[in-house]
Amino acid sequence: MKSFLKNVLANIVAIVLLCVVFFFFFIIILVVSSTSGDKSVVVKNNSVLTINLKTNIIDSPTEERTGLFNMDKKNKNVLIYEALEAIDKAKTDDKIRGISIEVDNLNAGITQIDDLRSALEDFKKSGKFVYAYGNTVSQASYYLGSVADKYYLNPAGMIELKGLATEVAFFKDFADKYGIGIQVIRHGKFKSAVEPFIRNDISPENREQLSTLLNDIWRNTSSKIAVSRKMDTAQFRTVVDSLYGMIPELGLKYKLADQLIQKGEYDQIIKSKLHLKEDDKLNKVSLAKYIDSYSDDEKSGDKVAVLYASGSINSGDEYNEIYSEKYIKYIKDLQENDKVKAVVFRINSPGGSANASDEILFELQQLKKKKPLIVSFGDYAASGGYYIAMAADKIYSEPNTLTGSIGVFGVIPYFKELANKNGVRSDIVATNANSQYFSTLHGVSPYGVNMITRSVEGTYKRFVHFVTQNRKQTFEQIDQIGGGRVWSGVRAKQIGLVDDLGTLKDAIRFAAQKAGLKSYDVTSYPKKMSTFEQIFQNLNGEDIEARVVKSKIGKANYEILQQITSEKLQSEVKMQMPYQIKIN
Repeated sequence: MKSFLKNVLANIVAIVLLCVVFFFFFIIILVVSSTSGDKSVVVKNNSVLTINLKTNIIDSPTEERTGLFNMDKKNKNVLIYEALEAIDKAKTDDKIRGISIEVDNLNAGITQIDDLRSALEDFKKSGKFVYAYGNTVSQASYYLGSVADKYYLNPAGMIELKGLATEVAFFKDFADKYGIGIQVIRHGKFKSAVEPFIRNDISPENREQLSTLLNDIWRNTSSKIAVSRKMDTAQFRTVVDSLYGMIPELGLKYKLADQLIQKGEYDQIIKSKLHLKEDDKLNKVSLAKYIDSYSDDEKSGDKVAVLYASGSINSGDEYNEIYSEKYIKYIKDLQENDKVKAVVFRINSPGGSANASDEILFELQQLKKKKPLIVSFGDYAASGGYYIAMAADKIYSEPNTLTGSIGVFGVIPYFKELANKNGVRSDIVATNANSQYFSTLHGVSPYGVNMITRSVEGTYKRFVHFVTQNRKQTFEQIDQIGGGRVWSGVRAKQIGLVDDLGTLKDAIRFAAQKAGLKSYDVTSYPKKMSTFEQIFQNLNGEDIEARVVKSKIGKANYEILQQITSEKLQSEVKMQMPYQIKIN
């Protein structure tokens, strides 16, 4: 019997050791495989810079998701700033003869596509060609590709050119049906983030702001497509309303495409442009590889630092998205770094925690006392995302940025009816009058509602106070354009919420000018995590679970689910934009 137990124990130990060895061997293989692709890239003569499906354009280093549970090595993440610099460099690079756009589904935000499109327009001034090819082309991809000198479409392809629309889901009847109570407290009639919980239809205020937003964005994007494709406004509207892009022959007839050809024929056209023979190899270099081909070594001179803030704003010390403790460290590092002469704060956030936003704003105010602080808006700079911009010397917005949303809300779900229907009840024993002002089974007490309302109102007044200081307007003026309303960048400029319309590169140039720099390097914060760090970060069980759920129900629905289920979110006053807009 002893011998048997010894054998069993030995086998268990051997299995455990084998698992440990296998795990660490697996980690080593991952690290080696992730670094093996970092070999220097040599760009050959007569090359074509290619923007293809293997490129994901991201706004911030924190948007990168790689590691143990993100094994897709096919797609390469490229920062928008790096992409713009690469296109600018290619303009004068004798080895690059032209650019080929080959994307059906572009993974990039609307302002990023705007910037890429502008960079390509500038590239064309060099006299080099820009061609585009598509199969089943999304509206976002066509918006970028339409900038090309020639647009080629697969004979069996299509272009999904349809305009913009949004659909708002409502959960009030669902909550009532299953006995879920939702207490909502908000300031701002346009603060529609809470509408799905308290209404069964869209409010007039929300319909008004959504209609204005969508029309602002579509007017800007559609006019650029129409100009590039040499169509007048009326003709272009007919093409979009009629969905002519869905039929390749109609797409050709109505000038959305120049020719219907196969991909192999498209490559032959480029070869002919380069004076290559039919059997010669076509040298294509992806945007990501082109960036890798030239040195990005850190120099020791003066620097303009770009601090990227992308995602929702939260309390805590995590890497992805905007966590207050982490960003306070970044800001203090920048404040103490003597080589950094100016800071550009790049915001791409719909907001989040009011408390975390306030912490970040305070540290930025301290940074501003020591060196210039310029803010650049990406796709979103709304609610808390706008709040943290209020330390800026100057604010740049993109024309299609969603910004403003100066408002505050709290969502408090409770399950009294649901519990009672299923035989669950509770009694409360407490030491003070409001020890249990909120319970998931009993809801919020009347006095609790009163105090939370005062908290929301106080937070709103504090929000508007900082906006009045930065924008040099009165409380009444800001309150009139606040109320939770979201504006496009164009309108935000008109009503004084931002200083100028411009790109991240414009903000960097102004920051250098304000710091008196004639020559400088651009450095990014936060630094990219190493593969090894990302692997261990991704071992977090809650993070894995969240990513699985998010992938199944979508990011927007996941954020609504969090508001109901997350204790952390329930306990915070929120400064958050109600929705996101994507040109699909």
